[in-house]
Amino acid sequence: MPAQLQAVLDRLTGAVKQFSVAQRTLGIIGIAVLVLGAVFLSSTLSKPTLSPLFTSLSGEDASAVVDQLTADGVTYELADGGSTVLVPADKLYGERIKLAAAGLPTNADGGGYSLLDDMPMTASEFQQQKTYQRALEGELAKTIGAIDGVETATVKLAVPEDTVFVDKKADPTASVFVRTTRGAALDADQVQSIVHLVSAGIPDMVPTDVAVIDSTGQVLSTVGAGATGSGIADKQTTDYESRVTTAVQSLLDRVVGPGNAAVTVNAKLNYDETSITKEEFSSTPNTPPLASSTKTEEYSGGAGGATGVLGPDNIAVPGGDTGTGDYKSTTEDVQNSVNKSTEVTTAAPGAVERQSVAVAVDAGAAAGIDMTNLQAMVAAAAGIDTTRGDTVEVQSMAFDTTQAQEAQDALAKADAAAKAEAQNQLVEKGAIGGGIVLAAVIGLIVFAFARRSNRKARRTSLDLGELSVMNGADTLALEGADMDAFPELPVAPQPLTPDPIAVKRAEIGALAEDQPEEIADLLRGWLTDGAHR
Repeated sequence: MPAQLQAVLDRLTGAVKQFSVAQRTLGIIGIAVLVLGAVFLSSTLSKPTLSPLFTSLSGEDASAVVDQLTADGVTYELADGGSTVLVPADKLYGERIKLAAAGLPTNADGGGYSLLDDMPMTASEFQQQKTYQRALEGELAKTIGAIDGVETATVKLAVPEDTVFVDKKADPTASVFVRTTRGAALDADQVQSIVHLVSAGIPDMVPTDVAVIDSTGQVLSTVGAGATGSGIADKQTTDYESRVTTAVQSLLDRVVGPGNAAVTVNAKLNYDETSITKEEFSSTPNTPPLASSTKTEEYSGGAGGATGVLGPDNIAVPGGDTGTGDYKSTTEDVQNSVNKSTEVTTAAPGAVERQSVAVAVDAGAAAGIDMTNLQAMVAAAAGIDTTRGDTVEVQSMAFDTTQAQEAQDALAKADAAAKAEAQNQLVEKGAIGGGIVLAAVIGLIVFAFARRSNRKARRTSLDLGELSVMNGADTLALEGADMDAFPELPVAPQPLTPDPIAVKRAEIGALAEDQPEEIADLLRGWLTDGAHR
């Protein structure tokens, strides 16, 4: 080992040996913290970055993907309840290609139009129709699966075949099964988007022929029910009532003040889909006809034989034959100019059939208000139409403020408790911080005292004994030795005499460094004595 390195190690070992027990304990703790921090940092930096290989996997596909990754020796992690597989970023694309070659996951390609690529040329017409139907189902399922909140979707179509043996073709229908992600639920708008998406993708399909069911067995949309069965009717009714309530409440808050009026709106909306076709014919006087034709038939015959009209019992009536044998007939066909107008009216569902508005005003706030004028304003704000049977009632009465007062008191108590909790947390944090600071100060004090004790311990007196001096010279007396046997030593140079003042300053500095408190007390005493003098 080099001498310099050995000297450094010796000094370091000597410094460690001079430490007290407290200093050694603190040093060991510091070294342990540094080692643990280095281990944690190295483990964190050495951990590979994980990226999602596949998401929204079914249980079967997740199991197959994990088995394939285990066989390939690739580390992985599962997330989102096992539906997401995470792998190192450098293995992502390679493993994705390997799994795709192995046909995993199976639901990565939900059929779709890719089924038509593998159709053989010898496929029958039945196979072609069914494969095309499967392709439509797969494309619709993949599109529905892209909606936020939908994990997987399955679409089944019931499309009637074209045949000449029936005079009326049945309407196509569809059923949709959806599995939502964990914690998610489809609202009415999303259900309607699924219904219209499927119905618009199939020829001759109407939205009322699409059924939607979720994984819990709840029917979200029924066939033939339309908006009423899918929950849109209730949502539209609730939205309309909320809109009217907000308008009336906003008006009353400005008139009687916030919290002094309560509004309730009950509306009935008509969701019957009706279509009315009306035709009218009209003509203008003195208008020439569009077309006219006249047909005339005329016949002239000669004198007939003795014929007559037979009477009862086939007896001829005298004078019965008076005809001349002539015949004439005229027929006229006229096509008059007539105006025709056809009007088709389709009533959209959701029209307001009837509504009622009830308003209660606090008696104290309505003391100086004309209730008749207030009722008229409420009717105007709510859009009341008396011709369809709408009603509005505005009454003044005393409000019960007990619950409001209790709620206010509870909020005040909650605020006070939260403030006290915040103060307690602040005190606790302050106490913890003070304890840490106090521990640090105590450690520093212990370290200073230990260092001072070590310095004092290093200053030990040595008894060298008495040295005899021969002839007053600076030579040691060596008894029993032949002085002539020793060679003559060169005359040593005279040592430099140190400056007494410098020596005293050094001694005073060393004393002040070793015993600062005693020196401070001494100086303080000198200053006090000088002030008294």
